[in-house]
Order: sequence, then C-alpha cells, then structure tokens
Amino acid sequence: MAENCTHDCSSCGSNCPSRKKDKTELLKAPHKQSTIKKVIGVVSGKGGVGKSLTTALLASLAQKQGCSVGIMDADITGPSIPHMFGVTDRATGSEEGIDTVLSPSGMQLMSMNLLLDDATSPVIWRGMVISGTVMQFWTDVIWKDVDVLFIDMPPGTGDVPLTVFQSIPIAGIVIVTTPQDLVKMVVEKAVNMAKMMKIPVLGLVENMSYLTCPDCGKKIEIFGHSKATAIAAEYGIPTVARIPLDAEISKLADAGRIEDYQTDALKEVLEEIQKA
Repeated sequence: MAENCTHDCSSCGSNCPSRKKDKTELLKAPHKQSTIKKVIGVVSGKGGVGKSLTTALLASLAQKQGCSVGIMDADITGPSIPHMFGVTDRATGSEEGIDTVLSPSGMQLMSMNLLLDDATSPVIWRGMVISGTVMQFWTDVIWKDVDVLFIDMPPGTGDVPLTVFQSIPIAGIVIVTTPQDLVKMVVEKAVNMAKMMKIPVLGLVENMSYLTCPDCGKKIEIFGHSKATAIAAEYGIPTVARIPLDAEISKLADAGRIEDYQTDALKEVLEEIQKA
C-alpha cells in the first residue's frame, strides 16, 4: 500500500504502485536560461533553529569568497530571506521567465515574499500547491551563472523537502540544529531522510551554541553542553560548525544587513560544500 511505503524498493515487488523510478527520471530541468553549477539544501528536523540564518550566512561567506551565489527560499509560508538581506523590490518577469532580485552584494534571491504585493500577507495554501510553487522557483526562475544555489528548506520532512530531493539535483545538504536534548532525534530524522534519498550530509551546524562573555571572553553554553561533535561522529557527518548567540546577528538581520556579519564559524562547512 502506498501509505505504508518505506521508500526502500528492495523490500517490495516490481508491481508495487509506490515503486520509485530511477532518480534521474524524476529530476526536473531548470529554466532553459539558467546556469547552476551546484545546489545545496539547508534543512532542519524542526522549526525555530536558525535554518534561514545559516543559509544566509553560508551564502554570504561564499559570495565574499568570490562565488556567484543564489538563494531559493523554499519556506513558502514563512519566508524570511528577503528581510535579512534588506530586499524589498518585487520580482519581475516576462514570457521568458521570472527574474531574481539582487541583494546589496549582488546575490540572486527568489522568495514568495518577492512575489506578494504585501509581504505581510499570509500564504494559506495546501501542501501540493506549496510544493508546486517551489518547483516553479526551479523551472520558471532564471538563475544566471550561479556557482552555488542554496535552498532554504521549510522545517521537517514533508512535501517540500521530498519534492526538492526527488526533483532537483542536490549535491548535498547541511543540517541545522540547536544544543538541546531532543537534538539527536531531530538530526536522526534528517539524516535518515537524506540516506533514503541518497543525498550526502555535508555538515552539521549548531546554532545558538554558546554565548561569549563580553568581559572575560569565556564561552558559556546557555542551553547545555554541545552535543554537535558527538552526533556528527555517530552519523558520519564530516564537519561541524557552532554559531554563537550574538546580538550583532539579530541586529544586522533585523536591519536587512546580514551580509555585513563577519564570522569564520561556517568556514569548514563551506569548504565541504565546495568539494561536493
């Protein structure tokens, strides 16, 4: 039965109605005018962990290193990428396709909020419509000479991540989490989904990992001792990054200047992305 499908086709017969096609048969071509060298997904098993922030920081770091970067904001009902980059222009297009909107540094962005007349208007759609919109960001948007396209996924393992993993050639994913006891279960879900979809996990990012004391410089683990390194070792994730609790991050994100934030915390994760 389709509702009992484990996505492991070796365990069922060839007549199974849920039997997957070869992955290459499911991949969708991007817009005919797009040139995209590599696609990286940024995912989380739950919401509120800083996935969009991690996407923005990784993309900004890659841009500063000379890469041509794009961000596809696939979190249709909760888009935050345009605000962090200070982008308020609406996306435009023609019969040829939809054009991206540029950040102050020239990064190419596409988000639902760039298509709405009012950025505060809620998107009250069902899952299949949301997934279809995300695919239009791939097939109808013109991404010009992009070295790395980051996809900021919605949280969880539902319709959108499944559609993206099946339909877009993802080179690898970065998992974002926080230092809490339920982290192991959340990361495990994301890792297992990636394994089922045959997509490599390139790095684990622990957001809000610690606070640096402004007086003595000591790292204070407010939410408990970091479990990121141990979890990464257990699941064979090659790199770990720890992003601190830093008021400067919130200040710059609220001001639409996230590209101005300076950090080396994600350097090793980006190196793993560049090797993918």
